[in-house]
Amino acid sequence: MKPLTIGFALTGSFCTFERALGQMEALVKRGYDVLPIVSFDAGSLDTRFMTAQHLRERIREITGKEPIDSLVCAEPIGPKKLCDVYIIAPATGNSLSKLANGQFDTPALLGAKSHLRNDRPLILAVSTNDGLGAAAQNIGRLLTWRNVYFVPFGQDDHVKKPRSLVADFDQIPKTISAALEGVQIQPLLTVKNE
Repeated sequence: MKPLTIGFALTGSFCTFERALGQMEALVKRGYDVLPIVSFDAGSLDTRFMTAQHLRERIREITGKEPIDSLVCAEPIGPKKLCDVYIIAPATGNSLSKLANGQFDTPALLGAKSHLRNDRPLILAVSTNDGLGAAAQNIGRLLTWRNVYFVPFGQDDHVKKPRSLVADFDQIPKTISAALEGVQIQPLLTVKNE
């Protein structure tokens, strides 16, 4: 039987790249075929967390594939039905805003739009410093969309960053399984043990 193909898109929450790559690797180990996609910034910017070259090398090492990094290469994801599930992890506040408002100007977002045309699951792993601020309205809108599912999320530092939300990346495999059944994994909101 052909393995399920997971489109795995990274957007610019650079501090969560290691967690995202860990989950990408876990999905490959579970037997999924992972198709990597990067936003323009994720695929090209060097940060204190990781260089763009290192990110690309890790993606190739994990998946055996070059990441999709252009609009031209992302557009066929839907028409060719390249993915059974598409996940954006991390999904930044900027990406959530663009998605909720119909702007698909990066490979990660155009891939998501293209994928949704097939009524297949789109999963969002939120990572934004304004999740309980300006991004809250976009999270709320996306929660109502058909075929859109969220990885459970919560506040990552309620004292120093009271509006910041981050997905529990370890729940990505469970979220995928539930989304394939048309179910939003619950509970959606996580509480960090202190």
